Amino acid sequence: MGRALVSLVIVSIALSVGVAVAGLTITQWWVLVSSVAVAALVLELATGSLLRGLAARGSVVTALVLGTTAQLAVLGTALALSTDLARLPFTTIVLVLVVAAAVLSAGRWVVGASDSAYIVAAAGRHGARTRVPARARSSYEGGPGGGRRPRGLLVVQLDGVSLPTLHRAIEGGQAPAIARWVGTTHVLRGWWATVPSTTPATMAGVLHGDADTVPAFRWWDRRAGRLLAASNPRDALLIESRFASGSELLSGGGTATSTTFTGGATQAYLTISNATRLRGLGSGSAFLGFFSRPLLLPGALVLTVGEVVKELYQARRQRVRGVRPRIPRRGTYVVLRGLTNVLVRKLNLSLIAEAMGLGRPVIFVDFVDYDEIAHHAGPERPESLRAVEGLDAVLGALQALARSCATDYELVVLSDHGQSLGSTFAQLNGQGFSERVHELMGLAPADEDAGDIGTGEDWAPMNALLASVLERWTTESPPVVLGPDQGRNLADRRPRGRGLEPHTDRPPEDLADLPEVVVTGGGNLGMVWFPRRADRPTLGEIDRTWPDLVPGLLATPGVGLVLAADEDGVPLVIGPTGARRLDGSATVVSGSDPVAGFPQRAAADLARLSAVRDAGDLVVISTVNGRGHVHAFEEQVGSHGGLGGPQNHAILLHPRDWALDASSTSTVPELGESPVLVGPVALHHQLRRWRDAWVGGEGVVP
Repeated sequence: MGRALVSLVIVSIALSVGVAVAGLTITQWWVLVSSVAVAALVLELATGSLLRGLAARGSVVTALVLGTTAQLAVLGTALALSTDLARLPFTTIVLVLVVAAAVLSAGRWVVGASDSAYIVAAAGRHGARTRVPARARSSYEGGPGGGRRPRGLLVVQLDGVSLPTLHRAIEGGQAPAIARWVGTTHVLRGWWATVPSTTPATMAGVLHGDADTVPAFRWWDRRAGRLLAASNPRDALLIESRFASGSELLSGGGTATSTTFTGGATQAYLTISNATRLRGLGSGSAFLGFFSRPLLLPGALVLTVGEVVKELYQARRQRVRGVRPRIPRRGTYVVLRGLTNVLVRKLNLSLIAEAMGLGRPVIFVDFVDYDEIAHHAGPERPESLRAVEGLDAVLGALQALARSCATDYELVVLSDHGQSLGSTFAQLNGQGFSERVHELMGLAPADEDAGDIGTGEDWAPMNALLASVLERWTTESPPVVLGPDQGRNLADRRPRGRGLEPHTDRPPEDLADLPEVVVTGGGNLGMVWFPRRADRPTLGEIDRTWPDLVPGLLATPGVGLVLAADEDGVPLVIGPTGARRLDGSATVVSGSDPVAGFPQRAAADLARLSAVRDAGDLVVISTVNGRGHVHAFEEQVGSHGGLGGPQNHAILLHPRDWALDASSTSTVPELGESPVLVGPVALHHQLRRWRDAWVGGEGVVP
């Protein structure tokens, strides 16, 4: 009741300011406030029946139109009843709505409140009124249900948050919800993110149990004869089609939100690989609540603009203070930060709350807020830690909903990787990684290479949203892809049916038509391919054709080691002063051990990476200094993808009574003395074990 009264006061003040700015005269304030409250209640009831039924017949655009129209109708009716004007101009109603939303957001900030609780409470009420599917009412995949309360598993991924960063946020009071969990209901530990420590590779492993398909964020694919990028919805669909079926984490009625791949989910929202299909965002009814709840969408838009202004201020503050290392923070990133850290976060929260209210058995969501900022500002810079603070508030709201909804949900929180600080390769050398490779080969830089462009990971949610909204594609109007992967190596765009299905892998007819070399960079992991070779060439073949390439790379500042195949096909790591075969013997071929100074799992991780079919013909890892700083081969001051620093120190927060499977753990010195899970596939098996025991079993997790 106390929170309700505070909310009523704030809403009244917000409406007062909005009315004053619009120049209206209210004759009876109690009529305005009460009519808004009554109309909102009517709208809430209508949302659960009439409007939701209409939205279910369309897409997210349908939900946006219906929800916005309903909000304007509610406010317009309330204003008409409380003023002398029987009819108000449309622009006046919009002005009152926007101003009131801005004041409401500021008022909630002043009293220390958040609309996260409002979002999940409203979604939970809808779920309580909605018939829960029979599969969700019993238990996972037909397990014994009886008359007990159904159980569910919610997995929340905090993209890019490393274990050291989370510890710092907890100690600094910026993660109070997680701090309350640790030591009481949950255990916080690390897990080792193997190379490539990227979101697509982790999601392939965690959601599908696949460790052999994704070698980097973008790579040259000899089967398709082109560059694949996981931020491209069409490429993501092709990649997912290569995963083996039968072990998906979310199969049997699960929900995926803001993920790269579906994980076998029945409902997939803002999922990149699902975006190319008809209504890839799912039914419009799932989005209606977000668009129709009074002042929620307008408030989110206002806060999005505020986030853009905040980014401009924080970027200037770094420049004025001379913070090093840093990169320019401008252009589309400024707007992108506002969208991902406000609008997409709130939309994700609304969708997950809806799924929890409906009793979906397993739910997986990825929040990209922190990762987006840390790439540009640095992993532990103030603005990055504030993003962790916002994510902590979301976790607190989800825990509150888990306690009150009909399904008994347990929460598991993880990250897909961490991030490491460091100046970029280009800052160190005055030229980009791709440019350096071409120079050593005696070739002119090629526009089609992706070694020196920014990350496409930040654009993945926007690409999924656009691809889902713009459903009808033709050969003349190919898929819209924003960010650095826009228009790059996207051959064979022919549509099939109402969406683009994965095309059959087919090698090019003439290898001579392919580029001489393709270079990519993902964090401090660089890869080089020679596409005109049908198979991966050996180090000797590379040296005979381009004798200056490998020696020149090793002599370049910031390059720590190069991985290639020797004449016997055995992976060989070469450093500036030595070489080592990765055949399990730990034998140093000559000189000093090239993996000395890297994490102790470096040799094992590189050997595993070399076995991935589409890994680079040459794999390059930057140097790592004593503070864990690396040099990204793309324009990122906080990066991940390779080895070194906190980028491999991912987090795992799980119920304290849920033990790790000893057969899936190993000791990693960088993460302490206790055994931890190594690699996303091990995490996949652990999550499936917990899922089966909690959701589909008797609720006792060994």
